[in-house]
Amino acid sequence: MMELGVNTSGVDVNGNCEIHDGILSPALPILYSIICFFGLVSNTMTIFVFFLRKHSDSSMAVYMRHLAIADFLLVLCLPMRVYYHNSQGPFYICKVLGIFFYVNMYASILFLSLISLDRYLKIIKPVWVLRIHRVRWSHRASFSVWASLVLGMSLFFLRNDRQQPCDMICFHFHHKGLLGGLANLTMVAFFCATFILVLCFYASITTKVRTMSLGNQDPKAQRRKSRVVRKTFVVPVIFTLCFLPYHLVRVPYVLAQMDLIQALDSKQILHILNELTLLLSSLNSCLDPIIYYFLSCTYRRTILCALQGQFKTMYAVTSRHIIINQSITEI
Repeated sequence: MMELGVNTSGVDVNGNCEIHDGILSPALPILYSIICFFGLVSNTMTIFVFFLRKHSDSSMAVYMRHLAIADFLLVLCLPMRVYYHNSQGPFYICKVLGIFFYVNMYASILFLSLISLDRYLKIIKPVWVLRIHRVRWSHRASFSVWASLVLGMSLFFLRNDRQQPCDMICFHFHHKGLLGGLANLTMVAFFCATFILVLCFYASITTKVRTMSLGNQDPKAQRRKSRVVRKTFVVPVIFTLCFLPYHLVRVPYVLAQMDLIQALDSKQILHILNELTLLLSSLNSCLDPIIYYFLSCTYRRTILCALQGQFKTMYAVTSRHIIINQSITEI
């Protein structure tokens, strides 16, 4: 609610934006640069494993490759984000970069969800023969994801939000109208539904694995079952860590952008929280290779060979005619 006597516009007497990054101002460019470096290294290796090798295709392999593309493209946005940090850069360049960033972020969310669905069906309903298990269907689903996101996000490009001084600053607190605000809140609702589904998938997978008989009297089998259960939590933990905080903050943040939350102090706090949680979302591009490491034998062997300096062996591993996700269930 509006407080009497308190500046609610975010603009000072000189017409400058009063909403700023605060204590995060010097840290954000450094942190984004670190994420960019590790993201480029890890995702370049991922693309090498998933693309520059002979392999038998599978639905999981298709989703992993598209997830790697989304992460790699997101990382490429970060240098420009650092360059234009807290500056009034070219409006349309900043807007295109912002849309490009969100397209790849939500592509990561959707491909992680498709990987979760694929694992759920293969473990819980292994005898079912579904279109989602077919490579052709997986390619179509992946291209549909990209087409939907590009089309949906492009609608944000049509709006010119340069109405107040804060709107002039790249990747900053920008005011939104009713349609823009509702569109953003719709994306939050979409994520929440996806998040609940992903949790349900892995809850079912964990229950299934715990009840499987892998030789109940064999200590090695029990240790193997424990490892499988732990690996099951890799995807939901990374998914939750990177994306849930951002979408929890997003609701009050969008309300503040729509001036439904009007106090300047509240807008300032929400802006800082939004920047922190957006940083976590960017971190996903560095953490997804951990998922590949646990779910793909080929990826794991290639990385271990690279870390040990066994580059000839690494090339031999990536050249074998095997399925990328042959150990995707690890059961």
